[in-house]
Amino acid sequence: MLIKVIIWISMYIFAEVVFCTNSVSAAGETCKNVYQVGTLKPRDSTTTLKLGDKAPEFTLPAVEGSKISLTQYLGKKNVVISFVPAAWTPVCSAQWPVYDASEDIFRNNDAMLLGITVDNIPTLYAWIKEISINKDKLWFPVLSDFYPHGLVAGKYGVLRTTGVSERALFVIDKKGIIRFIEIHDINEPPPIAELQKALEALNR
Repeated sequence: MLIKVIIWISMYIFAEVVFCTNSVSAAGETCKNVYQVGTLKPRDSTTTLKLGDKAPEFTLPAVEGSKISLTQYLGKKNVVISFVPAAWTPVCSAQWPVYDASEDIFRNNDAMLLGITVDNIPTLYAWIKEISINKDKLWFPVLSDFYPHGLVAGKYGVLRTTGVSERALFVIDKKGIIRFIEIHDINEPPPIAELQKALEALNR
């Protein structure tokens, strides 16, 4: 377990260097398209959702062209919803590549990860090609909450006054019940070790 934690920490450091500071990327190219947003207000919304609540249902378009609904996983998979504020920004461009490299954490806990941003599909399509490990796509669906703008982020109480979402994680069990909520400082990626603990707790 200690070795895994060290590996995850190393991957976060790697992702910050590769995707966020104009350093050389995994493909040997310089990351020129990341927009430096500066330090933001850590949190700018208040969710009314709490542990034990039924997760709000939604259907959103995915980058690959399908539509994804939360209900399609009921009774089949635990679900992790990862809200991130915006494509082409430093922390977001570091966070999801780590999840992309950590697929086993989700699969070992019978969980599907759904990534959600308020960006439109073309923006997400181009961004994913830039940040994915294989320079093509992420293993998990990326969903657009673009129109009606931020509707799902609003349902979950994580839509900021600036029109982007918080950096938030929701773990939902196979019955559709919220078992873990983390609304993290928008300026930092949430520790993946905490998410893993929350997923493992579902199996106890």
